[in-house]
Amino acid sequence: MFKFETSGNIEENYKLLAKAVQSHLADEPDLIANLANIASFIYNALPDLNWAGFYLLQNDTLVLGPFMGKPACTRIPLGRGVCGRAAAENLTTVVADVHAFDDHIACDSDTNSEIVIPLVKDGEVFGVLDVDSPIYNRFGSVDTLWLTKIAGSINDFLNRK
Repeated sequence: MFKFETSGNIEENYKLLAKAVQSHLADEPDLIANLANIASFIYNALPDLNWAGFYLLQNDTLVLGPFMGKPACTRIPLGRGVCGRAAAENLTTVVADVHAFDDHIACDSDTNSEIVIPLVKDGEVFGVLDVDSPIYNRFGSVDTLWLTKIAGSINDFLNRK
C-alpha cells in the first residue's frame, strides 16, 4: 500500500498520490469503490485539508458522492456555489477565500479555501472533484497541476470503452 507523509515534500506526495490513483483505477472496475478510495488517498496524502471528495451530476444537480471529512451538502444545484459553477462552466475553479466567493454554499463553516475540478465523460461534465481546506489560499499552482492530472486519470477511467 501507499504511505503518505503530509509533513514531507508536497511534490513527492503528489507523485505518489498520482501513482496510487492510476494503480487503483487499473485494478478496480467499480466507479464508486474507486472514487471512495481516491477521496481517501487525497485526504490522507495532502496536508491542511478538511474535505476531499466527489459530487456526481444527476440532471441539473450535483449529488454527494464518496468523500472524506465532515458530513457535506447532499445536493448542489448546477451553477450554484463553487462546485455548481465549476460544473456548469466545465472549468477548474480555485478559490483562495470562499467567504469572498459570490454564492458560496457553506457546507462546512471551517472551510476557507477550495479547489474544484470537473470530471468529464463522453465530452460532458459527469461530476466534480472537490477539495477543501481550513487554510486561506491553500491551493496553488502545484495543487492545481497535480489534482488536474488526478482528475484526468479519473476521466480516462470514465471514458474507457
